[in-house]
Amino acid sequence: MSVIGFDIGNESCVIAAAKRGGVDVLLNAESKRETPAVVSFGEKQRFLGAAGAAFATANPKSTISQIKRLIGKVYKEVEEELKLLPFVTSEGPRGGIFIELEYLKDKWSFTPVEILGMLFKHLKQMAEKNLESSAVDCVIGIPSYFTDLQRRLYLDAAQIAGLTPLSLMHDGTAIALGYGMYKSDLSNSGPTYVMFVDIGHCDTQVTVASFEQGKMNILSHSFDENLGGRDFDEVLFKHFAAQFNEKHKIDVYSNARASVRLRASCEKVKKVLSANAEAPLSIECLIGDTDVRGTITREEFESLSSKLLERVIVPCKMALKDSGLSVDELYTIELVGSGSRIPAITRKLTSFLKKEPTRTLNASECVARGCALRCAMLSPTLIVRDYKIKDAFPYSIIIPSPQGECMVFPKGSPFPNQEMFKHNVHTPFYLQVAYVKDRNFPAGISHIVGQFGIGSSEPSDAEKVQVQFKVELNSHGIVEINFATILEDKRHNGWKRILVGDNKTLNLLTSGNVDVSTTNDELHEAKEKQTVLTEQDIKVEKTKDQRNTLESFVYDTRSKLSGAYRSLATDSEKEILTNNLQETEDWLYEDSDDESEQDYNGKLKDLKKLLEPIENRYMEVTAIAKATETLQTCIAKYRADADSLPEADKKDNVKNLCTEAEKWLSGLFQKHLSPKALLTELNRGKEIVERECQSRIRSKSSSSRHEKPVDSEKALAKAAKPLQDCIAKCYSLAESLSDDRKEKIIELCIRAEKWLNGRARNNASLKTLSTDINRVIETVESKCEKIMSFKPSSPKHEEPDDSDQRDQPVDSDQRDQHVDFANAMVKAAEPLRACIEHYCSLAESLPADKKEKIINVCIEAKKWVNDRSRKTLSTEISHAIEFVESECKIIISSKHLTPKHEEPEDSADSDQRDGPMDTDQRNKHNDSQVKK
Repeated sequence: MSVIGFDIGNESCVIAAAKRGGVDVLLNAESKRETPAVVSFGEKQRFLGAAGAAFATANPKSTISQIKRLIGKVYKEVEEELKLLPFVTSEGPRGGIFIELEYLKDKWSFTPVEILGMLFKHLKQMAEKNLESSAVDCVIGIPSYFTDLQRRLYLDAAQIAGLTPLSLMHDGTAIALGYGMYKSDLSNSGPTYVMFVDIGHCDTQVTVASFEQGKMNILSHSFDENLGGRDFDEVLFKHFAAQFNEKHKIDVYSNARASVRLRASCEKVKKVLSANAEAPLSIECLIGDTDVRGTITREEFESLSSKLLERVIVPCKMALKDSGLSVDELYTIELVGSGSRIPAITRKLTSFLKKEPTRTLNASECVARGCALRCAMLSPTLIVRDYKIKDAFPYSIIIPSPQGECMVFPKGSPFPNQEMFKHNVHTPFYLQVAYVKDRNFPAGISHIVGQFGIGSSEPSDAEKVQVQFKVELNSHGIVEINFATILEDKRHNGWKRILVGDNKTLNLLTSGNVDVSTTNDELHEAKEKQTVLTEQDIKVEKTKDQRNTLESFVYDTRSKLSGAYRSLATDSEKEILTNNLQETEDWLYEDSDDESEQDYNGKLKDLKKLLEPIENRYMEVTAIAKATETLQTCIAKYRADADSLPEADKKDNVKNLCTEAEKWLSGLFQKHLSPKALLTELNRGKEIVERECQSRIRSKSSSSRHEKPVDSEKALAKAAKPLQDCIAKCYSLAESLSDDRKEKIIELCIRAEKWLNGRARNNASLKTLSTDINRVIETVESKCEKIMSFKPSSPKHEEPDDSDQRDQPVDSDQRDQHVDFANAMVKAAEPLRACIEHYCSLAESLPADKKEKIINVCIEAKKWVNDRSRKTLSTEISHAIEFVESECKIIISSKHLTPKHEEPEDSADSDQRDGPMDTDQRNKHNDSQVKK
């Protein structure tokens, strides 16, 4: 769990987090350390913080700012000040303030507490995003002049946002904590007294504190709640508004947007005058087409602000008076706050305090840092060195009654604090608590703290009883009465302060402050409203994201069609997809403003469905290219590794294998395999190359007892020759078949090759190997014939269909018809198949050129017999037999096309190497040799 400190200013907010390495100020989404205290309502969603500030000019009546000034105020007492704000306000229940605006095509009303709760929620989410952990416990900085009502409203706003404040902390106390916690040069002879002057956007607060090693004591708080940076901005605003009215005849006060723009420009002018003697002001189209320009010097600005500058030293005088110190006893004056950068303020303070103020603290972040330190002290998450803090309450708290005022806590009393009282009264009764309203009490705020009920709800006619009760000023600066009892002693009349621990006889019920401005029902309603608004924001953001996704997909797909996918899409696919992309783009920019997330998602799915076939081809091509590159890299690696082998025979074997693999790879792409089969072949080729190369590298030299003699190797090759020829013939036969049958035969051949490669490496005898090879040959030929001769039954066509009927659900009658058909086909074709097998066997003993011609005749005959229907096969089979026998006899009796070479009997591959193979046969032969 995170340890957080919040500084909620009138213009901007700062979040600080205490960590093991110190205190860090958190950044917002724009990577800035300060976040505007603004909540703006757009057409469909809210914009908070920096996003909301961007709408202040474009949408002033729905942009809520300076919310800190509205908390706890009575509408009638601040009505004139509310007229300066661009948004609409009205009087709410119990005399409070209502903010009225239009949102989601409906009229909404919000209290300042609800707006503050939205701001707290935004800051909470920002902290959780930065820290990647939950943010619940926190300490919130508040002005020292806040009353009981305002403090309660801050806690209500935090509760709406899901926060749990461990304490509310005075701004001046937080600044002093951040100063004294790290101060190591304090004097050991006595306390060190420091004055902190905080001039913010809307108020000025002065705090006097004493520091000793390991502790801090606040001596006094003083303030002017209506003197801040915005008042100096208002001086400039009135000056230029009058100037433009006289020069251009325009009334800025009558236009809310113009007022917002001019105030923003005046704030910039004030900052420029802090470092320059003169500052210009220029605004284009302030009202209508009127461009305005003006200049002001620092002397003119200070002259216009002379009354404000005189007011700066008033709270300083009051703070010194309440602390009982003189100017000479002050060690230093620390000047902080966003409005403290005006040079004239520094001169005024220097003149009064007889020493120039210092700026060792960060003017905008010191409150948030102090709150984060205090939160770390109160939270069990972190261990902080012991440092004692004693704060002072700026008001006197009394219990008014007809008998006279009872002072509960005098001004400057430390808190948290508690006092016990006795009073003779009928039960039940209500006890009112109030502040002493002197000339320093803030204007526009009620001085009544509240009323507290003591006793049961039923009235009693009995005589007065002596009631003892406890008044507590808690760590938030809030008054509570949560204990009361009836005493036996009835002799006392009037008020009397007593010591804690007197005998009690009967405890009484107590109620909380009945004058609170936010009831439990209102809090519950505010939380529900917050949930509805948050869900609407999330819904709109998801819709925006989906719209952006669709828009990106349109542009990305259009780019791919002209680039990577260009050669993989047909003209019709390009045309259809291009037209749909253009229609979607037109819809996005013309008719999609009110569409939902589902509408954008539906459009995206439709486009993806059109693009899917092209993407699949691209993925296949990419996978094949990657597999090819991987195989080439593997070949290059083993060729390089071969150079480092000490044995010459191993080196030659590995290099020869790499050369054969390259030849096989170059011929693989000429076979016109399907992408799936090609990818399978490439992956299989890589496995074979790695396995064979590793095997040859790890094998022992020729003197090893495990290496077979040369004669044994030749005998092994001779034994494997029939199966290799069988596999080569099956590869050739597969080329003339449909894709599904072709892939099945290729898969069968691959399994046979793997078996042969694995069987040839073990130490089985040649006799056993020959027996196994003959068995495998029979299996391969049998399965190949089944694959080639199988045809599904069709009620309309006698021609064979490429689809495999075995995968389709058929009833028993259909299955019987299919079996009868297949048996009839096999029986009718037996004489021709016997003839073909006879001449295929005979061809093995012939020269290569004749062998090839006979094999071709046999292939054509097998293809012919597979294409015959049952009705015509029996009448034509005898003609086919005569044709095969005639052609084969002619070939056998003809002269050789090439000179016949007598090769040694153990040369297993001589016939096929010398024969004039076509390209496909040569590739398959090379393939089988690589695998061997």
